[in-house]
Amino acid sequence: MLHGIDVSAYQSSSYATSGLSFVFIKATEGRSYVNPRLAAQAGHGRDAGLVVGFYHFLWPGNLTAQAEYFLSHAPDRRGDLLAVDWETTGDGTHASNAEKDRFIRKLKELRPDNRVVLYCNRHFWLNVDTTSYAGDGLWIADYVTAGKPRIEARWRFHQYTSEPHDKDVADFASKAALKEWATSA
Repeated sequence: MLHGIDVSAYQSSSYATSGLSFVFIKATEGRSYVNPRLAAQAGHGRDAGLVVGFYHFLWPGNLTAQAEYFLSHAPDRRGDLLAVDWETTGDGTHASNAEKDRFIRKLKELRPDNRVVLYCNRHFWLNVDTTSYAGDGLWIADYVTAGKPRIEARWRFHQYTSEPHDKDVADFASKAALKEWATSA
């Protein structure tokens, strides 16, 4: 089990990397927000030798425009991971199952050399999702014992706490195995 974190503009650009193998960085949201610390947070992760991933907070509508917006800000680098954050938005809505699936497929079409994963909480996966489509893997938020999410689907990443920041584990035997998976899209 590998350890990692996910960060956004709320975290420092010089987050602690000791003992980590990967980091997911919030890049964009909808079609108007870009994380102002994106480049610095990505550089810090790369300098520490971490596998780097970027995520987009998905809003309903304009899926192609959102995908293009996300990819215009997430570096185009083989081996980087891409994720879609599918949850309730600030106005209480969420992208539909069909929109979530189209967004993931659009990312895979536009960036065929990158793995694309779905991030959602346990409630969304069990009660909102109807297609079980997660691209290349599921990144599940379920605040229980690290590496033991309460789902039956094949997960790749598990966010198990948000204290003091979002901590994750990955279901890979080694960092080399994660890197090989990430680069073999």
